[in-house]
Amino acid sequence: MPQIKATAIGFIAILLWALLALFTVGSAPVPPLLLNAICFTLGGGLGLLWSAASGNLRALRQVPWTVYGLGALGLFGYHALYFSALRLAPAAEAGLIAYLWPLLIVLLSGLLPGETLRKGHYFGAILGFCGAALIVSGGGAGFQTQYLPGYGLALLCALTWSGYSVLSRRFASVPTSSVALFCLLSAVASWGLHFLLEDTRWPDSLLGWGSVLGLGLGPVGLAFFVWDIGVKQGNIQVLGTLSYATPLLSTLVLVMAGIAQLSISLGLAAILITLAALCAALASKEKGPSKDDPGLS
Repeated sequence: MPQIKATAIGFIAILLWALLALFTVGSAPVPPLLLNAICFTLGGGLGLLWSAASGNLRALRQVPWTVYGLGALGLFGYHALYFSALRLAPAAEAGLIAYLWPLLIVLLSGLLPGETLRKGHYFGAILGFCGAALIVSGGGAGFQTQYLPGYGLALLCALTWSGYSVLSRRFASVPTSSVALFCLLSAVASWGLHFLLEDTRWPDSLLGWGSVLGLGLGPVGLAFFVWDIGVKQGNIQVLGTLSYATPLLSTLVLVMAGIAQLSISLGLAAILITLAALCAALASKEKGPSKDDPGLS
């Protein structure tokens, strides 16, 4: 598959993740682990049906269990750490730290064989993070020491997803259909922890059930499959930088739904994120390694 096509497919995940906040709000009062369990069951079940229909079930048997462990840890670990962080620290500050994962993807990708980081990637990553900071913090976040446990979990959250995304590149030969089992393993863990730690509360309206279904089909379903294609076969540095569009698009969706309001910080963030994507795209078009490239080639 051409790299530009794989990158475009990976970008679909970013568009789907822009709906995560809207659907999560609509899914109340379902607790986080139960929500994870339902969504991962939906996403994994449909992925398994797709694998069967396309004749890829036999290939799944040849995937090492270490890869399944990595996938389940990435999907389940990210969501478990994210929701826990938001319980122990203010959402704005914890969310800002969690959105370090696109920056970490760009920087960690330089350690991959055949990948090269350029000044444009660094500059784009910094601009993108500033844009994400404006979106998540609303233009002014203050960090307080009493919330350090939550901040620490948010940092682990960012490290988990960036590590999962970059390491997935090392397993490019593993079929994308394996993501179905990543989801199902995550669902098993979520169901178990839910029954241990949470009270069961199902959606109490058609809107709630529709939101849960939307999550399972999109942001916590299809998104993982297209992201897998993007990070394995696409331009992972461009994807990492474009990922900063997630908080921007998510906020725009909330504005259109009447849940959030337009602000100056939103406009500034749009400019920063657009410039970040442009910097990363131009840097990726440069040919051959340069003396300043810290990445491995």
